[in-house]
Amino acid sequence: MVALSPIELELCERSRWDFTDLSALYINCTLKRSPELSHTQGLADRSIAVMERLGIEVQCLRAVDHEIATGVWPDMTEHGWELDEWPSIFERVMASDILVLTSPIWLGEKSSICTKVIERLYGNSHLLNEHGQYAYYGRVGGCIITGNEDGGKHCAMNILYSLQHLGFAIPPQADAAWIGEAGPGPSYLDPGSGAPENDFTNRNTAFMTWNLLHLARLLKDAGGVPAHGNQRSAWEAGCRFGYPNPEHR
Repeated sequence: MVALSPIELELCERSRWDFTDLSALYINCTLKRSPELSHTQGLADRSIAVMERLGIEVQCLRAVDHEIATGVWPDMTEHGWELDEWPSIFERVMASDILVLTSPIWLGEKSSICTKVIERLYGNSHLLNEHGQYAYYGRVGGCIITGNEDGGKHCAMNILYSLQHLGFAIPPQADAAWIGEAGPGPSYLDPGSGAPENDFTNRNTAFMTWNLLHLARLLKDAGGVPAHGNQRSAWEAGCRFGYPNPEHR
């Protein structure tokens, strides 16, 4: 359990908003299977602690612990794969108001697992909600990055662009990162890293968390994104059958 700082606790106590009907899903895209230590989870836990303090239902999963097939169709067992746990994960995405993707940096990029998760999110993006909009409309997205090499902003740029393209709403300053000294060195949770006390990272993590909450609150109270000028069901452009995920590119 992460111990919140005095200023984080004060922000929670002084909040005049009720977020208790919101839910959040954090998908950790570490390459390490449970129960191996995940430094990315260590930073994510700071954000999760704030949400839980405010009474929000938070779920976490490590994508690498699940058999997620490669591909861009909703259920890859219909395309030659024997096992695919993505459909059940997708149900958890759709049951959440907030989605946060977390990833380490490898060779300056988000992890291969994070790429796979985004591809599978993409595979469901043609689905429509009850208003005829794309399925992710009305949900909020953010990301958390860790590593000890350059690339934090590059990874966030890629993840946040991907999420908004699929229909997630992205609030201001929707990313947080901790980047250690370039090259071999301590990672986020390693003794002596100084990461959990880093004011810059903690500030950005707090801002990201609150901005996700505020935008999710606004969207939920408004009944989602207004359905006008953005309804696939009302757009008579026709479908291109026979292409992978043809409905949303």
